[in-house]
Amino acid sequence: MQRLSVAEAAKRLGVSPRRVQQLVRAGRLPAEQFAGAYVIKETDLALVANRRPGRPSIQPANTAEPPLTKLSVPNKRVRVKKT
Repeated sequence: MQRLSVAEAAKRLGVSPRRVQQLVRAGRLPAEQFAGAYVIKETDLALVANRRPGRPSIQPANTAEPPLTKLSVPNKRVRVKKT
């Protein structure tokens, strides 16, 4: 079983070393710390190899209604009469 540095794991996954560190801190990629640096088992790369690329999209909570795209604000001023 081979152990990889963060840089080597990043190269194999096709991501930046910072992203590998984020995956480790989030608990999605198991790693051990050795001399202050993360060490990752080569076999554990399969756990995150099939992840979806990019940032997660934000979906509206209620999918029955379309998402709010524009607010309409009246341009008229309203006068309030004092009585």
